[in-house]
Amino acid sequence: MTRTRVSLRRLFAAGLTVAATAAAALVATAGPAAAATTAGVDVSHYQGSINWTSVRNAGIEFAYIKATEGSSYKDPNFNANYVNSYNAGVIRGAYHFARPNISSGANQAGYLASNGGAWSADSRTLPAALDVEANPYSGGTCYGLSTTGMRNWIQDFLNTYRSRTGRYAVIYTTTSWWNQCTGSWTGPWANHPLWLARWASAPGTLPAGAPVWSFWQYTSSGSVSGISGNVDRNYWNGDRSRLIALANNT
Repeated sequence: MTRTRVSLRRLFAAGLTVAATAAAALVATAGPAAAATTAGVDVSHYQGSINWTSVRNAGIEFAYIKATEGSSYKDPNFNANYVNSYNAGVIRGAYHFARPNISSGANQAGYLASNGGAWSADSRTLPAALDVEANPYSGGTCYGLSTTGMRNWIQDFLNTYRSRTGRYAVIYTTTSWWNQCTGSWTGPWANHPLWLARWASAPGTLPAGAPVWSFWQYTSSGSVSGISGNVDRNYWNGDRSRLIALANNT
């Protein structure tokens, strides 16, 4: 995602519901051609004004839209993107760019829930995503936290988001960052869908303990009608009906 306010780029489940049994219903794939997949994008203000009707007509069925970062920044295009994508028939969700070194996980989850990350069972609203990845600012790749500190921060965020919305947040990350900065933590994957970032022709190795990817960001240089310039392209690991099931928590 081209999400941060600096010039650095990032270094580097069919409806998972409340239990690991849902994860078993998904099938890990070697690539998008190997199973039914649903096309999506993720965007922020870096994409400028978006024609969401054109995006939907181009075959894009879902979008994750940047809502918040840290504990005080809200993407200036979020409101327009969130409403217009919904009206165009795109299944959409909000995402939060984590800043674990500036405030607690609970603080940032609350900020997200109050600024676009709320949820309703309307067939078009996905649970929000926690974007946790290599620090693009100063402070080190792992934000200066130990692996235990990072696990605690993430768990604090996830617990608070669930208490505010009733949903398990999606977790966006890379395999290398997750294994390094959380110490190959396996705890969240029983309930939280994995959104894997790997710009390649196949998902490759998943973060420790993750049984399957639910979303896969496979390129940062995609092209979609209705969006000017490059855009991150994604797949959902299943068909549209299963994506709607995730949206509705069914």
